Amino acid sequence: MEALRQVDGRAIPFGAKNVDTDVIIPSHWLKTITRDGLGKGAFETLRKDPDNLFDSAEYAGSPILIAGDNFGCGSSREHAAWALLDLGIKAVIAPSFSDIFSGNAFKNGILTVVLPQEQVDRLLEVARTDPVHIDLENQVVTTPFQDRFPFEIDPFRKHCLLEGLDEVGLTLARDAAITRYENEARERLPFLAQGVEAA
Repeated sequence: MEALRQVDGRAIPFGAKNVDTDVIIPSHWLKTITRDGLGKGAFETLRKDPDNLFDSAEYAGSPILIAGDNFGCGSSREHAAWALLDLGIKAVIAPSFSDIFSGNAFKNGILTVVLPQEQVDRLLEVARTDPVHIDLENQVVTTPFQDRFPFEIDPFRKHCLLEGLDEVGLTLARDAAITRYENEARERLPFLAQGVEAA
């Protein structure tokens, strides 16, 4: 997982409420055995409209999505986070998120920023013409117009995102402690080591 400290650039001013994971990535995309290419299926139904925001040249490569309340509701499919990541989204700003989606996003290195509706409305307005800046270290969203919106984030999630640590990375970071524990366990409980060797 890549470390994430700041996210800068144009933001897609989506704003829709109650967007479920089936809208983010339709179920027929779940058959894939790889994460690559899921961005093509992201918001597939909405992208059938030739004037959709996701295929607009104006927002091409935008790393930020601004959404409405209850983003990521519905099924628990992790493919939704994979699709957003493959689409190039590194952060989503909304008034609220489904807990499961928020967890999946975090595990895949996507920052979810919760802000009050009036601040989200302001960012939707700014995003139509100008970039948005998210500073994770200082926990603030800013715009070129001196808007400054602080946000809260769980300290553990913040640490993992700043350091680029997913579940595997967290385990590897404890490698020395795990090895020490295993060595001490073999000394204390030699019959366990013998049982493992015999197996």
